[in-house]
Amino acid sequence: MTNPTPQVRLARPQALGSARAGGTPITAGADALFVYGTLRFPRILSALLGRVPTGTPATVTGWRTAELKGRPYPGLVAAPGSTASGLLLSGLTAREWRVLDDFEDNEYDLRSLPLDGPVADGAPRSGWAYTWESPDEVRPGNWDPDVFAARVLDTYAARLEAGG
Repeated sequence: MTNPTPQVRLARPQALGSARAGGTPITAGADALFVYGTLRFPRILSALLGRVPTGTPATVTGWRTAELKGRPYPGLVAAPGSTASGLLLSGLTAREWRVLDDFEDNEYDLRSLPLDGPVADGAPRSGWAYTWESPDEVRPGNWDPDVFAARVLDTYAARLEAGG
């Protein structure tokens, strides 16, 4: 899958201890993660990380938050003319990056994406995002966080809170 905008495609660097090691080390902005799906919900972040990192509203053009076949969560896929909304999480620790890498399966790849407009004072204009890499699973519709919150969030979060 090709991205309509320039970006950097890297695995998490060994310096942060990821199972996806081997990429070029990340320097400035290493703690900025663009989240667009289940990770934008405080209850999910709390279940995974034991806290809710600071999140700033953000968008990325040229991508969409796609529904995935048979899955309650979305995938971020390249889509010219589309814009994906989410949050830019900041202040993530190396341990939290490892937890998030473990949470995201191998069908996601971590990429640095340019963010739209000014995000906040001192915030980077790019952020890391887990992008979906299995095109056969992508549905034509966009994932709806309100539908997820109403129908799935409680069960999904309870499973994570129980350690599964």
